[in-house]
Amino acid sequence: MSTKLYSGQIVGLAGTPIEVEIDLTPGLHRFTIVGLPDKAVEESRERVSSAIKNSGFRPPQKKNHRITVNLAPADLPKEGAAFDLPIALAYLRESKQVDFNPAEKFFVGELALDGSVRPVRGILPLALAAREAGFKEVFVPEASSHEALLIDGIFIYGISKLSDLILHLTKKAILTPSPPLSMETFPMSFSVDFKDIRGQEFAKRGVEIAAAGNHHVAFTGPPGTGKTLLARATQSILPPLNYHEAVELTSIHSIAGTLKNNVVRERPFRNPHHTASYVSLIGGGTIPRPGEVTLAHRGILFLDEFPEFERRVIETLRQPLEDRLVSISRARGTTTFPADIMLVAAMNPCPCGNKDSQKECVCSPRQMMQYARKISGPIMDRVDIWLTVPQIDHKKLSDKNYTCDSSDTIRKRVIRARALQVGRQKKSNSKLTLKEIEKFCNLESSEQALLTTAAQKLDLSARAYHRILKVARTIADLSEKKNIEKDHLLEALQFRPTEIS
Repeated sequence: MSTKLYSGQIVGLAGTPIEVEIDLTPGLHRFTIVGLPDKAVEESRERVSSAIKNSGFRPPQKKNHRITVNLAPADLPKEGAAFDLPIALAYLRESKQVDFNPAEKFFVGELALDGSVRPVRGILPLALAAREAGFKEVFVPEASSHEALLIDGIFIYGISKLSDLILHLTKKAILTPSPPLSMETFPMSFSVDFKDIRGQEFAKRGVEIAAAGNHHVAFTGPPGTGKTLLARATQSILPPLNYHEAVELTSIHSIAGTLKNNVVRERPFRNPHHTASYVSLIGGGTIPRPGEVTLAHRGILFLDEFPEFERRVIETLRQPLEDRLVSISRARGTTTFPADIMLVAAMNPCPCGNKDSQKECVCSPRQMMQYARKISGPIMDRVDIWLTVPQIDHKKLSDKNYTCDSSDTIRKRVIRARALQVGRQKKSNSKLTLKEIEKFCNLESSEQALLTTAAQKLDLSARAYHRILKVARTIADLSEKKNIEKDHLLEALQFRPTEIS
C-alpha cells in the first residue's frame, strides 16, 4: 500500500491540486521523485531527509528500502520547494512512524534542514484551489499564512515546525486555525496627495478624467515640472479595491514574489526602469511568469522617460493596451495573463528636455526627429489623454494661500463617475466596444457635426475618433450628464496630441 497526500502547484496564475504518492519497497536504498520535477523538487530528497532526522524521526537513509515519490498528474511540470512538507509527512506515515488521517487535508511548505517550515510563493491561489477542490484544512508556512486568511469556508493553519504539525496530526498537541481577516484590517496609505501639488490645474483635470474612465494618459513637459509627482498622485484617486479584486491582486503578487504586505490593499503602482527588457515588461520564460503589465493589473503602469524604452519594448504594449491581457506562447502551450492596466507615461518634449522651457534647446533637427519616431502612431492612438505639463509659476510654489482639491475629494468624484458607468454598461468607459460606443456615446446632430469637422482637421484615425468619444463620455459622467454635450467633446479634443514630440 502507498500513502497519498495532497499539495499544490501554480500553473499560470492559478493553483492546481497535486497528488503526492509515496511507496516503500524492500531493496537497495534509492530515493526517486517522478512526475516531471525540476531541480528544486529533486533536491527535496536532501531537505526532507535532514528535516525528518532533526525532528526526532528515522530518516530515509536509515532504512534499507527503495523510496518512490510520484507527483501526479505526471504530465504537469512541477517546480519549487512547496512539496517538501507533504513528501516528509507521506514518508513518515508510509514508514509507520506516525499515523494520521490525511483526508480533506492540504499541505504546502518548504523544509529547512532543522525541520522548520519556510515560506513559499503562491499561498493564496493554492489555498483557493484547495477550497474549490473540497479540502477543509490547509497547512501552510506560518510566515506566509496571513495572505490566505482572506479566504472563508476553510481552516488555515500556520506551521512553523514539522514536529509541531506531526503533534497536531497525531492529536497530541492540537493547533488552532488562524482567524480570518477582513480588508479593513489593512488600511490604505498613499505617498502623494493632490493637495500637495502646486499648479498644473490642466494636468490635474486630465488625470481626474483618466482615473474616472480608466483611460491611458501621457505627460509631456520639461524636466522638473511635476510629471512623476502627478503620476504617483494618480494612484490616490483611483477607486478602492473590492474584495474579489484584492484577492486577485494578492494572488498575482504572491506568485511573483512581490507581496510586500499580507494583502494588496491599494491599486498597484509599477514603475519599471527604462532599461527594462520586453520580457520583464510583458512576461515570459520557459515556464511563463507575469511581467510588469500583469503586476500592474487593476492599477497603474508608470513608464517614465517613455521614449527612452527600447522601441521593441514599447511596441509590445500594443496588445495589452488594446485587449487588456497578455498571451504568451511557448512550445508547451499558451498562457494568458490579465493586464487591465491604466498606462501613465511621461516624456520630455525633446532629448535635452528644454524645448518648451525658458532654457535653450540644444537638440538638432535630426535628434528631434529620431526622438519623435520612438513613439509610433499606433501607440499614440492607444493613449486616450495627452497632457502638457509646463513650467510652474514660481509664485504658486511660495503662495501659502494656494488651495486645491485633495485626493480624497477627487476620489469621491471618480467613484461616482465609475458607479454611473457600471450601472449603465457594467464596465468602465475605456473598455467600450464599437457597438457599445454606438449605443452609449450617441451624439445629437450638432455634436456629431462638431466631432466630424474636428476629426477631418486633425486627421484622426478611426481608433482615435472612438477614443475621443470614450473620453467625452467620461467627462459627461463626471458632470453627471446623461448625454454628451459640445463642451464635453471640446474638452476631450484638447487632450489629443498635435505632434509626437
